[in-house]
Amino acid sequence: MSKEKLLVVDDDSNLLELIKMRLESAGYEVATALNEEEAITVVKEEAIPLSIVDLKLVRKDGISLMEELHSINPNMPVILLTAHGSIESAVEAMKKGAFDYLTKPFNPQELLVQVERALEKRRLTTEIERLKGLLKEKYDFQNIVAKSEKMQHVLELVSHIAKTDSTVYIYGESGTGKELIAKALYLASERKDKPFVAINCAAIPETLLESELFGFEKGAFTGAIRDSKGLFAQAHQGTIFLDEIGDMPLSIQAKLLRVLQEQQFYPVGSEKPIKVDVRIIVATNKDLEAEVKNGSFREDLFYRIHVIPIKLPSLRERKEDIPILVEDFLKKFNQKMKKNIKGLTSSAIKKLMLYDWPGNVRELENTIEYAVALTQQDVINEDMILPAKDLPAEPLKPLKEAREDFEKAYLIRLLEFTGGNVSRAAELAGKYRADFYNLIKKYNLKIEDFKNLHKVS
Repeated sequence: MSKEKLLVVDDDSNLLELIKMRLESAGYEVATALNEEEAITVVKEEAIPLSIVDLKLVRKDGISLMEELHSINPNMPVILLTAHGSIESAVEAMKKGAFDYLTKPFNPQELLVQVERALEKRRLTTEIERLKGLLKEKYDFQNIVAKSEKMQHVLELVSHIAKTDSTVYIYGESGTGKELIAKALYLASERKDKPFVAINCAAIPETLLESELFGFEKGAFTGAIRDSKGLFAQAHQGTIFLDEIGDMPLSIQAKLLRVLQEQQFYPVGSEKPIKVDVRIIVATNKDLEAEVKNGSFREDLFYRIHVIPIKLPSLRERKEDIPILVEDFLKKFNQKMKKNIKGLTSSAIKKLMLYDWPGNVRELENTIEYAVALTQQDVINEDMILPAKDLPAEPLKPLKEAREDFEKAYLIRLLEFTGGNVSRAAELAGKYRADFYNLIKKYNLKIEDFKNLHKVS
């Protein structure tokens, strides 16, 4: 049973006691508060993973309290309790960050279901942040950019499967970050303190690949003057990452299949098998099902490695991540080249957004490195971006769609410029603050996404 400690806030002491009893019977510890001050004190003093707050309190409404609690603990889900007549307010609260609401009188089972759902979401968010932190700390990656829904889905999947020993099959175009995801899986696994061994199967000739993977005995072939441990033996109790497995020769595929089936292999020139305990992660930019059909890849091996598939989206499928990636690369190359470039002009960003990026994130990184290296100004303009590429002209759109595209781009530019300061952005746009908020809602923009962006004039 769970021993997580939850906070319940309600100025009705009878209801407070009833909810506490229900939660404690389900195995939770419960802190209670009859007013806002008590609630804030509890959240400041203890690591509370979830709060349940009544929408109508004596001194202020539950939405205001929720915002104060989120300023202390931004990742804490809040479930609101509401009467039938204030459902509209509860829905508005969800737009401001509430996890969900329950209508009084509520079903006790529904309360427990909502609590478990909220805690699961928080665990997932915490795990994704931990994965990013591990990668940043250990490999100096700024982060795994995951603003887009597709990349969020990838990281959710990583967090769910990391602690299993199941074989993982990562696929996607070149440059999408397959090795980065493999390292995230490894760092979040129970094997993180054991070796992580990676090999690019396309980079090693067939004659050498077998001895690289499985090792060899002294005298096995000309030049084998001593025994050599292969990569599988080196990865014992850890993780082996086989990148571009679609380029592995058929002769080696048969030997790999034996390792997967029997957890053992024979070094080249040896008659004595070696047993290994490894977690296998593979990656490919090829369509292996098509390779199976044309006879280039073994069908039995395909089904052995295709246990948990993870598809990495191409950059053209997640263009909303481009501005954040650019920000990261700009910091990286500013530091590396000892420059102080403040950002990109809006026309340069537009050029990046129009391009299809066949080389994906790797090509984008190279593009920013080129621009940082060559620009003589403190802002990168469009001439420095993809100078040798002919970008497609934008198709002519209906007036309404074109106006909305402009309006959204204008809002984004304003919020980037002001660092997410809505009052300042509304002032610059010549709009009332309430009207500006309505525009933000219309285009589903999130203020927090702009809070830490670099401001470029």
